[in-house]
Amino acid sequence: MPKIKRALISVTDKTGVAEFAKVLSEMGVEIISTGGTARVIREAGVPVTDVSEVTGFPEMLDGRVKTLHPKIHGGILAIRSNPEHMRQLEEQGIKPIDLVVVNLYAFEKTVARGASLEEAIENIDIGGPTLLRAAAKNYRDVTVVVDPQDYEKILAEMRENGGETTLKTRFELARKVFETTSKYDTAIYNYLKGIDPETLS
Repeated sequence: MPKIKRALISVTDKTGVAEFAKVLSEMGVEIISTGGTARVIREAGVPVTDVSEVTGFPEMLDGRVKTLHPKIHGGILAIRSNPEHMRQLEEQGIKPIDLVVVNLYAFEKTVARGASLEEAIENIDIGGPTLLRAAAKNYRDVTVVVDPQDYEKILAEMRENGGETTLKTRFELARKVFETTSKYDTAIYNYLKGIDPETLS
């Protein structure tokens, strides 16, 4: 795997994210981010590029649409060893994204405190699982982090391997993603299963 040069960071749980981004930046990694995460990183004095600058589109629909764009997903899903994939990226002006750091809207916490159905629906994350699944699918080329507790492990590997992570670690992190998104979808299903459709208006 080539050196990690570009990272997309968009997290609900901001524990340690500014410190993580700072070290990545010091290692020469370009940081792309969204909304509140970008603000936290910027306030820590770390250079950050807004996703809207990359896509050429503003965050839309009250934040429902931020990262769902070919300039993001093309950069994540391109197989680096496939010349045709890399040609298409270049043709479309898309730069690869080597590290994806995302955690999901706190759906379970929202419903646990007795939120309305409307509020619960708004806390169903769409972009987050999509980013995570794309990065995990392409684990041979992309490092994906869903848990802040893995930040230090990633940094240690990058220090040890000249800015790279190992295939073993990338696979383990990808597996963790699918475990996380599976549990997330199950929690949503279990909540919706408890709603009587007759009560909808």
